[in-house]
Formats: sequence, C-alpha cells, structure tokens
Amino acid sequence: MEIGGALTALVTPFKNGKVDEESYRKLIEWQITEGINGVVPCGTTGESATLSHAEHQEVIRICIDQVKGRVPVVAGAGSNNTIEAIELARFAKEAGADAILLITPYYNKPTQEGLVAHFKAVAREVSVPTIVYNVPGRTGVNVKPATLARIYREIPEVIGVKEATGDLIQISDILEQVDDRFILLSGDDFTVTPTYSIGGKGAISVISNIVPKAVSQMCALAKKGDFEAARKIHFQVAPLCRICFVETNPVPVKSALALMGRVSGDLRLPLVQMLPENQEKLKNTLKAAGLVN
Repeated sequence: MEIGGALTALVTPFKNGKVDEESYRKLIEWQITEGINGVVPCGTTGESATLSHAEHQEVIRICIDQVKGRVPVVAGAGSNNTIEAIELARFAKEAGADAILLITPYYNKPTQEGLVAHFKAVAREVSVPTIVYNVPGRTGVNVKPATLARIYREIPEVIGVKEATGDLIQISDILEQVDDRFILLSGDDFTVTPTYSIGGKGAISVISNIVPKAVSQMCALAKKGDFEAARKIHFQVAPLCRICFVETNPVPVKSALALMGRVSGDLRLPLVQMLPENQEKLKNTLKAAGLVN
C-alpha cells in the first residue's frame, strides 16, 4: 500500500493496568472514518518503551485486525538491541504490517557506521518495507543526511524516514541526496506543511490523534500544492501543537483524548499526569478548538 499523507502515531489506551482493547479499536475506527491515511502502533506516542513484548505484539495484532487493510499499518519495531529489533520486525511482518518503523538505537549512541550496520542487520534477517525513525532528542544520536542517503542506497528495504528533528535544513539536505521515491515523513507536527513544500510526502503525527480530519486535509492540500489552504489549517492547529508538547509526549495528547471521552488517559510510569496548571491550559485550548464543551 502507498505510504504517505497523514499517519497517526497512535496512543495505547490502558485500563486497570492493561491494554484497553475496546477503546483502542474505537480510536482506530474513528481515525479511519475521519480520513486518516495510515496508522502507526507502538511508536513513542504509543508508550512502546513500557510495553512488554506480549503487549507490544497484542497492540499490533489488534491494530492490524481493526484496520483490515483499509489504510497502511506501519508497526513500531525498533530497539537499541539489534537482536531485539530483528525479533520485533519479524513479528510485525508475520502479523501483516505493511511496513515497520525502526528507531535508531537509543542510549548506546552508535556511530554513523554503527547505524548503517544496525539497519543492514535487521534488513538481512527480515525483508520488510522499513521507515527509519530519526528522533535525536530522545535517542541521543542523529542520522546525518549523508548516512541516511547511504542507508537508502544500500538497503532496498528502507523506503523512507520519519524525520523528527524539526530541522528544515536537515530535511532539505536529506531530500537533496535521495531520489523522488524516498518517503520523507515529518515527525514533528510543527513542520508538516513546510516539509511538504520542499518535497516531503506526509507526516507521522501526534495531534492527529485528536484532529485526524484536519491533519489529513492539511496534508492533502499540501500534496496538491495548495499551500495557501494548507497554511490556514497549519495555523488553526498550531495551538494544539503547542499544548500537546507542553509536557512530554504522549502525556498531553492522551490527556486530551481523555477529556474528549475517547480513552481513559491512564499512563505507564515513569510518565505521570499533567501538572494542574498545564491541564487547565489544555482544557482551554481544546475548548477554543471546539473539541470539548
């Protein structure tokens, strides 16, 4: 399936300490009804770091089953342990994911050569369309544009990147060094429309958890070159972008979904509920956007 446009980095709803399958299925169904172009289970927003392996597999299975082939499912499969990443990638492929999202190894801080070796090792064991996830603010390592271009040239499984630096210079440098088939997805809600303007092909979005229709419309407009209309939506959702990152993601967006009555809002430690003053700001922002009364 073609990957591009607005893809939602899905939250993982919890209830009584367990994955809330009912809420998760309803959230996915609402996303598709609202016009989202793809979903990403078990990413950062899905609290993958605190899911057990069994829960990780459960979340991906539920997502694929609920989607039923209507939009692409890009399953989170990354780890700072290459062997573990291979295992997660193999499961995602066997479960029926359309592609995997493979984060750069975090904490270990591999060199650029180490990054190339990591992605080659995963692809050698599991041949599945792969999107590199570059988010140095969380991992402590940045895939440099030349390295990413090399990974793309040397590993046929790699089809694109979720570029979450928010750095338009880096995004431009990447696009300068790859061909038109490369799928560069903005991993930063603030830079979706600007990324399209220089050749990006979509976004893996946090705020589309709460406004899937707006984000998908913005991407569709930018794709066809109607940047005036896309820019209007960009500024309409800007307050939501700011509030959804006032504390560590996914705390605010999950709190927003709870206020909208879509999930419980439960989090896994070490994440905790928002500070009261930020919760109030969130409520006011959602009210101004017409998302809650």
